[in-house]
Amino acid sequence: MKYTEFEFSVDGGTVLYAKEWQPATKSRGVICLIHGLGEHSGRYVNMAQYLTQAGYVLLAYDQRGHGKSLGRRGYTPFYDTLLDDIDRFRRESIKRFPGLPTFLYGHSLGGNLVLNYVLRRRPEFAGVIVTSPWLKLTVEPPRLLIALLRLLNRLWPTFSLPSGLDLKALSRDLNVVDAYKADPLVHNRISIRLFVTMDHAGRWALKNAAKFDLPLLLMHGEADRITSSEASKQFAGQVPMDCTLKLWQGLYHELHNEPEKDEVLAYIVKWLEKYS
Repeated sequence: MKYTEFEFSVDGGTVLYAKEWQPATKSRGVICLIHGLGEHSGRYVNMAQYLTQAGYVLLAYDQRGHGKSLGRRGYTPFYDTLLDDIDRFRRESIKRFPGLPTFLYGHSLGGNLVLNYVLRRRPEFAGVIVTSPWLKLTVEPPRLLIALLRLLNRLWPTFSLPSGLDLKALSRDLNVVDAYKADPLVHNRISIRLFVTMDHAGRWALKNAAKFDLPLLLMHGEADRITSSEASKQFAGQVPMDCTLKLWQGLYHELHNEPEKDEVLAYIVKWLEKYS
């Protein structure tokens, strides 16, 4: 496996930090990964090792306000800004690996962004993989609180709070949880703007799922206590064609970090092979 770090600039002059894992031999496809809230691209090394052995390049970047990338922690000026970042990353990936089938992969918050990016921007990809997307939270906040947050979004969008993430709900592998706690690049902040726009975008995606027009692998752990597996089922049920829904019984939020991760990644590779 060949490993490279690089940076690229997005609108507004923000610099985003990225990683590239490349097979030692010929590559059969490229996967562009969008990570979840509070984490960073470096948490996907085990996935990179598996995918590169299967012949796939994995590219991932730290989203603005995350990891080594610039920006206020847990904040975005606008939802479309995050979609613009994905668009820039897509162009950078194609420039680095022209001619190869390119796939878009989103996890959790990244899953929300990826589904919305495809629905709103209509990009060209060989296929899309989404795991544990934030379409709805497993336990949704009261409507009164949502209304209050929408009001605060107009008055003080940069105000941030602890995300309240239950770390034990990430994975049944306690080593993963301990590593997350000790990781200096992980943060627990979410701004009013980011929460409100993500909540709205998740619900919008559910209402517009019938317009999704790329091959999709949508996976969720049925024991996920962070994001709703029922919402994933609802989304997949509306996609008119070429959608594979895989629900993993007993698995938590980070499917790729569960004790059954090899089985999960093998399922992903088998799906990728149909389109590359």
